[in-house]
Amino acid sequence: MTTVTLERSTPLRASAADVWRHATSIDGINRELAPWLRMTAPAAAHGLALDDAGATLGTPLFTSVVLLGGVLPIERMKVTLTELEPGHRFVERSPMLAVRAWRHERIIAPHTAGCLVTDRVSFTPPLALLALPLRIAIGAFFAHRHRQLGRLFNRVGAG
Repeated sequence: MTTVTLERSTPLRASAADVWRHATSIDGINRELAPWLRMTAPAAAHGLALDDAGATLGTPLFTSVVLLGGVLPIERMKVTLTELEPGHRFVERSPMLAVRAWRHERIIAPHTAGCLVTDRVSFTPPLALLALPLRIAIGAFFAHRHRQLGRLFNRVGAG
């Protein structure tokens, strides 16, 4: 099995609390994914917070369909958090159709600019020959997400 790991960090001119609220809300996640992708969520799902009475680490919070361009279904995932440090860090290990294993860790830490967002993504492609194309695609997509974070939080008057 080939496991690919990618990491990207971006300093943001915003408080860690503001970025945390963004990063754990469905609206915030979809703002990062736009315009290429959109995640669906049930109306009752407000985000990745585990403050619902029945929500526990390691148990799927909800099932999401990932839509290319906001309309074409390309993936289905059971959104599952396995580690959580509220306001600072989460690890998402959501079973998906396109990869055998997926791990996304997001860390939001204090920084001279305001805060530093770091994403670490590890995945195992279904076939070793897909490792490079998936590395390129997922790497480009997380670069896009970090550009979106910069647009959202680093513009004058943002925060």
